[in-house]
Amino acid sequence: MLQPRRLAGVSQRYGWRGRWVLDRVDLELPPGGLVRIEGGNGSGKSTLLRLVAGIGSPARGRVSGGGRRGYVPERFPAVLPLDAFGYLCHLGAAHGLSPALARRRAGDWLDRLDAAAWAGAPMRALSKGTSQKIAVIQALLAEPDLLVLDEAWTGLDAVSCAVLEQAVDERLAAGAAVVFVEHDRIRMAGRPVAGYRIEDAALLPSAESSVVAAEPEPQVEIETEDAGGARRSRIVPAEASDAALRELLASPGLHVRSVRPLGPAR
Repeated sequence: MLQPRRLAGVSQRYGWRGRWVLDRVDLELPPGGLVRIEGGNGSGKSTLLRLVAGIGSPARGRVSGGGRRGYVPERFPAVLPLDAFGYLCHLGAAHGLSPALARRRAGDWLDRLDAAAWAGAPMRALSKGTSQKIAVIQALLAEPDLLVLDEAWTGLDAVSCAVLEQAVDERLAAGAAVVFVEHDRIRMAGRPVAGYRIEDAALLPSAESSVVAAEPEPQVEIETEDAGGARRSRIVPAEASDAALRELLASPGLHVRSVRPLGPAR
């Protein structure tokens, strides 16, 4: 059975005389649990998420459990000597995927996030938005047991934001733990969320830990057909439909067959 990711008495500072960014933090991330971390700028949110993801070790305390991890950092190192597809395949292999499975999953996620057109582009040539899509994909490739998202929605278009929310729901349904930092309070609304806030290096339960209610969102179904005659339906939030249509209409060899409004998402 997968063990929860646990932080026990974790403290962290930078430099021998540096201030304590985190002080005696205890946190458990149970399988299937969704956790939001809040705090002011420089409060230690990213430091906490790096430790949760296994990036570095705490000065004091212990981090254990959690299984396979996927991590979207606040700042993604896009200047790498690889193209986007090659980078994703390389990361897939690092996660233990076979070459064939890494290629298939990378291709599937590039399609899902509408980034397939950039698969052969050098990482250093990617726009901020496309680079952020690659950052999200590399974290999801291996279907992690623990998904760590540090402002992962920042820089994504509305359609991709919705896709990432769906991906989080899929990981939660599969029994993964998800911990995230996000300034938008509506993000992941309607889900049971355990909330914490970092104040003066301490991790405190948030008074807003609960199911954050959200109004059902209207959706639009867009049906497309490619040059080979293959049809594909895509459902997006109504507010993101114009952006989705612009992307699809700009895709070579792709024809938009129909646009149909649907009821609110449930």
